[in-house]
Amino acid sequence: MTRNTPSPRVVKFHAPEMIIGEGALTEAALAASRLGMRRPLLVSDLRVGATTWYDELTATIKSVGLRAERFTGVSPNPRATEITAAFERYERFACDGIIALGGGSVIDAAKGVAILASNGGHILEYEGIDRAGRPLPPVVAIPTTAGSGSDVSQFCIVNDKARGTKITIIGRGLVPDVTVVDPRVLATVPPEVTAQCGMDVLTHCIEAYVSIAHSRMTDTFALQSISTTWRNLERLVDNPSDPVASVAMAHASLEAGMAFTNAILGAAHAMSHPVGGHCDAPHGAINSVLLPHVIRYNAHVCADGFVDLAAAVGISTDGSSMDVAERLADQVAKFAGRIGMPATLTPLGVEKADIETLSGYALADSCMTTNPRRPDRDTVAEIYLEAL
Repeated sequence: MTRNTPSPRVVKFHAPEMIIGEGALTEAALAASRLGMRRPLLVSDLRVGATTWYDELTATIKSVGLRAERFTGVSPNPRATEITAAFERYERFACDGIIALGGGSVIDAAKGVAILASNGGHILEYEGIDRAGRPLPPVVAIPTTAGSGSDVSQFCIVNDKARGTKITIIGRGLVPDVTVVDPRVLATVPPEVTAQCGMDVLTHCIEAYVSIAHSRMTDTFALQSISTTWRNLERLVDNPSDPVASVAMAHASLEAGMAFTNAILGAAHAMSHPVGGHCDAPHGAINSVLLPHVIRYNAHVCADGFVDLAAAVGISTDGSSMDVAERLADQVAKFAGRIGMPATLTPLGVEKADIETLSGYALADSCMTTNPRRPDRDTVAEIYLEAL
């Protein structure tokens, strides 16, 4: 029950160029131009496309001499069919790069287009690790939510509607070239989305910290981010226009993203992805339900790591490390409840009859490979049952 400290090894840490601060949105078009884009595909969704931030971005794109083609047909939990449609537009208009303005779904869709632009085929063919071998066209990501970390990550999550699950595509080439983080845009996000995204941040921190692929650098970002999230997420949910909380959560999301893209994740995400694909439920809400159960399961092999995380958020570390891990799990569940997250998977659409299928998909998910404790299919099913 000790902290799983990896043996000395060469550690790779990958991060994009980052432009951060209020007003940073105006830098996105210049960043695209520096990367050689002349005809970018601007990927977004209908909600973001109706905001003043979208208009501001399109104006600056035009002002620097770029001619953008637009695609706003991305849904939450982006479908493979939507990525295909966006790629067809990319090809039809001879685009040479991608600008993504939106949350994790939009940025993941943009990554999917980039994969197809240089590698061809169908996006579902790239499930797994390092399946896209050819260099991708340039991507500029502008996150409008504080949560997914997709703007700095090597992950691309795609909804496979035919199978009723979400697939995970991983590769260092999927890290965007530039991320532009402007806290102003977070004020337009509904409070329930802020809460869901914030719980995703919290899950990124905890899973990255106890991952078997963690390092000193990822640990630093995870601990900093979880502390910031614990102090500011509830405040931002209660007051979406709070400038201090907006800036804090923008940085927390970025830090958590840099932690998990380099340390990878664990069982909470591996189990969340199939639920999201099957029920089309919000990813952060699913994580918030599963996370306390996964903490308790993993504590048998890495309880000391949870002691560090508890200390970072001000939870008492008195007693044994297992006691502290249990305390952390309880407090995570209470924290999620205070910001409106469901207590179980049932209101998200999961039924007992779904568990066998969900367990198979979860066990095969790439995120399970770095979980500190390797479950079998029966154990995954037991965790799902506990979360119903």
